[in-house]
Amino acid sequence: MRIIFKGGSAWSPGLGLFEGLAIENGRILAVGPEALKMTGEVIDLDGGFLLPGFIDGHAHPIFAGREAQGPKVNNLQSVEAIKEEVARFAKENPSESWIIGGAYEAAIISGGDFDAHWLDEVVSDRPVVLHAVDHHTIWVNSKALEIAGITAKTKDPDGGTIARREDGSPKGTLREPIAFDLILKHAPADSVESDLKAIKYACQELISAGVTTATECWVEPPMAEAYIAAAKSGALTIDMHLAFLVTPQNWQEQIAYIQEMRAQISKLPEPKRLKANTIKFLTDGALSSGTAAMLDPYLDNPESTGLKIWDDTNLIEAISAYDLLNFQVHVHAIGDSAINQSLNAIEAMVKANPKWDRRPVIVHAQLIAPTDLARFKELDVIANFQPLWTYLDPMNKELIEPRIGAARNNRQYQLRTLLDLNTKISFGSDWPVTSHKPLEAIFIPVLRKIPGTSEQAWNITEAITIEESLTAYTAGSAYQLFREKEVGSLDVGMRANLVILDKSPFLDTDLQIVALWRDGEEIKSS
Repeated sequence: MRIIFKGGSAWSPGLGLFEGLAIENGRILAVGPEALKMTGEVIDLDGGFLLPGFIDGHAHPIFAGREAQGPKVNNLQSVEAIKEEVARFAKENPSESWIIGGAYEAAIISGGDFDAHWLDEVVSDRPVVLHAVDHHTIWVNSKALEIAGITAKTKDPDGGTIARREDGSPKGTLREPIAFDLILKHAPADSVESDLKAIKYACQELISAGVTTATECWVEPPMAEAYIAAAKSGALTIDMHLAFLVTPQNWQEQIAYIQEMRAQISKLPEPKRLKANTIKFLTDGALSSGTAAMLDPYLDNPESTGLKIWDDTNLIEAISAYDLLNFQVHVHAIGDSAINQSLNAIEAMVKANPKWDRRPVIVHAQLIAPTDLARFKELDVIANFQPLWTYLDPMNKELIEPRIGAARNNRQYQLRTLLDLNTKISFGSDWPVTSHKPLEAIFIPVLRKIPGTSEQAWNITEAITIEESLTAYTAGSAYQLFREKEVGSLDVGMRANLVILDKSPFLDTDLQIVALWRDGEEIKSS
């Protein structure tokens, strides 16, 4: 059936603003005047605005779904409020042997070190584990520390830290996944069934946000198996790309499993719905927790330059091995030292391996050394940013700037500089670290502040245009995911993945989603 959209404006990367769009059999048939000449069922935009479906180039949907099943501590602004929510959840879920949730705002406490005793006041009979908003920190109660056997004698694991009291005893805050595992390995394992429930929740949330394609950037067993089950059952209602997490300890033994998962996924009856061609490497932590790897020491801890999770040789070997198997590398790097290490490893990989269309990604890329800025373009590295982070938020003010100083803090998120160097950039939400809703994020890198507020713009010289912001959340992420010939624009022949807004983002910042179309059919959030 042919459908004509008219009565409003439309925009697409490469096409700019136009009026009129025709679709047929799930594909774009015509744009502009040619579309307006055609006959078919008419959809009146009623003055609205049509653009390609948003594409999230870095997210953690299953984590979001898992957290939604625990206490809702996100956005609570005091320890007392968090405790009240944990107490409520514990009372209403007496059969839960572990209470796991997120994501609390670490900046509400100076230094971000939360005390186990505070949680003990509301739940002491079973372990409680809460993830911080940066997802590089957890806060636990004493029962969790007891079950894990963590005491003053427990050494910090290589690549993680345990916050301590003056006497050396664990305080209740742990940083980085290797430290989390000391506790979480004792928790009930997630199952395909529970993760299938998380996927269903995440898909509905993403659809309601206007996202038609997304990534799952931290895949460990049984998450791939859950996605396969979701794809087979029809529960996977958006296109999803999986990025398998490998560590310095397990990357070699994971090769066979990851290849098997990719092979199974490639044989699914609807292959466009699920793909698995990417490997996630975590090279450092976060600035907010003092674990991002830095070239110069932290001001609040002059003996520390953060955590480097991989040594150089092992990282080069691992990246090169997966690249030889035609997996895209997707590297988490936040501090300038981690970014430098990641670029060096990618450069070594490119020199050592045969040439192919590899499209390596460095995600977050928060604090890039001046000498490394041009290397993104030189090495064809895609910089994936989280646009919602590109203003001076409480985490930057209260946790990051005191740790690294104003000069380094103000060098974060150099989007304008990278674009002017012809670097390819893409956007991702990092949900549930922050909101999955593109409409809450697209104006932040343009204004370098929250729209409608009187706060001062943060490093306005690094601001980008609204067209560049929309492009990064559509065509930019489509290119990152090797989907630029299918989605991300409204060119003739592309899949009809569309978002309809009530107003134009070129004229207003207060926008609502009116409708979302996938492959030529309107899909509903429920």
